[in-house]
Amino acid sequence: MTAFLDDLLNGLALGAVYALVALGFVVIFKASGVLNFAHGSLLLLGGYLVAVLHDDLGFAAALAVAVLATALLAGALDRLLLQRGEPDPRAAHAQTIVTIGVDIVLLTDLSRRIGGDLLPLGDPWGDAVTTAGPVTIADSRLAAITVSALTIAATFALFRYTAWGLSLRAASEDLEAAALMGVRLTRVRTLAWCLAGALAALAAVFLAAFPAPGLERTTGQIALKAFPAAILGGMASPAGALAGSLLIGLTEALVAGHQSDLHVLGDGFGDVAPYAVMILVLLVRPTGLFGARGAARV
Repeated sequence: MTAFLDDLLNGLALGAVYALVALGFVVIFKASGVLNFAHGSLLLLGGYLVAVLHDDLGFAAALAVAVLATALLAGALDRLLLQRGEPDPRAAHAQTIVTIGVDIVLLTDLSRRIGGDLLPLGDPWGDAVTTAGPVTIADSRLAAITVSALTIAATFALFRYTAWGLSLRAASEDLEAAALMGVRLTRVRTLAWCLAGALAALAAVFLAAFPAPGLERTTGQIALKAFPAAILGGMASPAGALAGSLLIGLTEALVAGHQSDLHVLGDGFGDVAPYAVMILVLLVRPTGLFGARGAARV
């Protein structure tokens, strides 16, 4: 029972961090119809900036600079590289391919800078743990749950109560109608990319914190685990991204905690478990857990 509670808390912490990344996928898709395959590189960039700046600026200031810089870079990539002329949903597929090239360029440069090192981020939690009865959990995981919950709540409030959030929802429903109603689609889209970059940089801190050994050049690949969470929940649904991320996080933690009982599935089953869950859910509900069923006129 104690082991199950440990796995449950660890799964919630992982799911909360994956939700930050998955929300980035969703908000970009809602604004532009683009699947951003450069998201993992943006996450790695945010973590790298914290790692190289925390000695001089302190952790909090380094994190603020990293979040801002990653947000601005994400917005600049969209504005200067992807957007050409009037917004056109038909260009989204080509722009998705472009993000693969962006990912290769960013990842190559960051991998060269990091090399084989493990970079500490100077986070204040260190390797401290908290014990509550029979349950022991790393302080970094508790911080991940708390910070992610507050950030996700603020993001949902941004969607619900701001003019930008209303414009984003209108654009995701009907791009042409939103433009005719005066929605500034270019600004809506650029701000969506900035928000996604900021969320990715914040997630990097918790993905590299204890019990992880630190930031390494493969840390950005962890963002790929949030991709099935976004797909599973429904690519246009922020609520679905949250639900899918929690499901993926719990699945990963429970599989890792019971790996000895699942040896028949292979030692590396924990790495593919998120994708297995995604496939099983999509077989039953192809649009995702919260995906809307569209109507087509024939």
